[in-house]
Amino acid sequence: MAGKITEMSKLKQVLQLHHSGVSNRSIASQLGLYKETVNKYIRQFKGLSIDLQEVLQKDNPELEHLFNGGSPAYVDKRFEDFSKRLPYLEKELTRKHVTRLRLWEEYITEYPCGYGYTQFCFHLNQHAAIQTPSTVLVNTYMAGEKCYIDFAGDPMQYTDMDTGEIIKVQTFVGCLPYTDYAFALCVPSQKSEDFIYAITQMFCFFGGVTKIVVPDNLKSAVTKSDRYEPEINRLMEHLGNHYGFVVLPARPGKPKDKCLVENQVKLLYQRVYAPLRNRMFFSLEDLNKAVFEQTRLHNRKRMQQRPYSREEHFISDEKRTLKPLPESRFEVQYDTELTVSANCCIYLGRDKHYYSVPYQYIGQKVKVIYTRTLVKVYLKGKRIATHPRVEGFGYSMLEEHTASHSNAYNKRSVAYYTERAGEKSAVLREFFTLMFASQNVPPEFFYNRCDGLLRLQRITPAAEMEKACRIAMEHKQYTYKFVERVLRNIQAFIEEENAIKKNPEPDNHENIRGAAYYQ
Repeated sequence: MAGKITEMSKLKQVLQLHHSGVSNRSIASQLGLYKETVNKYIRQFKGLSIDLQEVLQKDNPELEHLFNGGSPAYVDKRFEDFSKRLPYLEKELTRKHVTRLRLWEEYITEYPCGYGYTQFCFHLNQHAAIQTPSTVLVNTYMAGEKCYIDFAGDPMQYTDMDTGEIIKVQTFVGCLPYTDYAFALCVPSQKSEDFIYAITQMFCFFGGVTKIVVPDNLKSAVTKSDRYEPEINRLMEHLGNHYGFVVLPARPGKPKDKCLVENQVKLLYQRVYAPLRNRMFFSLEDLNKAVFEQTRLHNRKRMQQRPYSREEHFISDEKRTLKPLPESRFEVQYDTELTVSANCCIYLGRDKHYYSVPYQYIGQKVKVIYTRTLVKVYLKGKRIATHPRVEGFGYSMLEEHTASHSNAYNKRSVAYYTERAGEKSAVLREFFTLMFASQNVPPEFFYNRCDGLLRLQRITPAAEMEKACRIAMEHKQYTYKFVERVLRNIQAFIEEENAIKKNPEPDNHENIRGAAYYQ
């Protein structure tokens, strides 16, 4: 083969046989070499003016450089021509729609005895490697430092017993790179709630927390992917604050950043998916029990080229280095900004429910943080309201949040009005009781009438009001208008009496003839 380098051990044999007086043709025959190759090496040896013993003492790389000057490919006339074309080829490759195949076709047309397409690409790659050299760093993992997480590409499934529908689920995979200890869990989707739940279950499985969690750039973990400063999903940040880890997402399009979890996915395909391929499951719980069992067998399987399993390595070296789990369980926490409406409530669209806020903050923007059980409202860092979370249309109102007149309006009831009337007059209380019992209608029908009668009571002397109420009860007229007319009549009668008292009629009227006149 052209350009093939002779092994340096044979070169030493060539030189020793030549020193012993053996002809070049015989040397070639004995060593299985081409005669011209033997002639070339002997000529080179004579031209070097070096003693044979000195040559024999040199190591093979030194001899290779001494006799071949590196690879013979780069002393080929074709390479001399190709190297002159490299600047042009490099420039052309940056142009749109230009491919290596197109450049090679043009090159071979101009230089028919040039490199074939494979060698053409090889030398282009070598040139690019020299221009931008790179190295691959070996990952040196530390116990308890990192945890890689990802979702498997292929879903698993179970059958709904009620409908017979096949429901596909996502498989969450976690991996501790130091020991390669694995965790797997099936969840309904890759949404934030399921993603967070899977992470919490993973840490429970490990019995501790790592310092760093390395996710992929899925939306549940990363709001906006970026090679240098990705924006972490707020839920993920809350989880990290609760458990005490930081999130360092893998770079976009760089699966090697989390190569071990990628490898774990492949292993789980073989050791979890394959053993369960012929089994049917009728609930997510049953499926996860089987997945857990197969994952445990995978962790207990003896590793190749190592005298221990992943589980043994984890228990002996890594488990003690994990940070302890927090005492309280993590609750998914959401936050949003809302405006307090005129009814002194905020409307949480996720629940389709209204939650009250002190009426002094009507029209202001407030920050709302809500978990599965609580809704907390903040303004300028101060909590101004807390409610149990309720799903479904309705109002969660606290009395102290509404203005006094609103409270009075909301408190209206039969007992409320009867009690208020009794505070002023026993007669008015009796009137209200008879009024509410007079008609078979909802009590709300009388509320405005009660407000009017209480107003009359405030602006009318007590004796007159009681007298009017008694007259109304005698006539069984329990209306505001009737009591108002009676009061007007009473007041008119009283005014007339008062006027008479002020201007009494004289006992002797001189301008009146009287009875004596006719006598």
